[in-house]
Amino acid sequence: MIEQTNGDATSQEGQQKVKMSVLTQFVRDLSFENVLAQKGTGGEVTPEMTVGVSLDARKRSVEGQYEVVTKLQIGSKNKGTDQQLFLMEMEYAGVFHIEGVPAEQLHPFLMIECPRLLFPFMRRIVSDVTRDGGFPPLNLENIDWVQLYRQQLADLQAKTGEAPKADA
Repeated sequence: MIEQTNGDATSQEGQQKVKMSVLTQFVRDLSFENVLAQKGTGGEVTPEMTVGVSLDARKRSVEGQYEVVTKLQIGSKNKGTDQQLFLMEMEYAGVFHIEGVPAEQLHPFLMIECPRLLFPFMRRIVSDVTRDGGFPPLNLENIDWVQLYRQQLADLQAKTGEAPKADA
């Protein structure tokens, strides 16, 4: 188990010090389509939301640096119909400097802890974009990053029959 203190973490055994810092974070890609406005249809709508989340991580050329990308696909349909209200897609990336994480724990660390740190910023962007797009602001619920990691790992193993590489 890792205990965090001001960006630094130490294992309970005190053997190895884990250092993590966010070097930068940014919107890599953002798309919002207000389908309802384009069709010019009005009337009463009852939004039904679908949110898809996927993660990707890769090692950068600088030692100890990793880029983690969270991809959100958010759609809204009028409840009880197939009428699309809006569609939003966003890729939000963070560049992290990480030291002291054992190789076998690096992949889960990148895919769980890094997106967890970036999530409040992603949530704010989604809220602002949906509001500015003519809908009530969408405040995303917290995401269970551990469960998402396990699900993506199971999907990967089902497709390829192998576990992810430790260097992401």
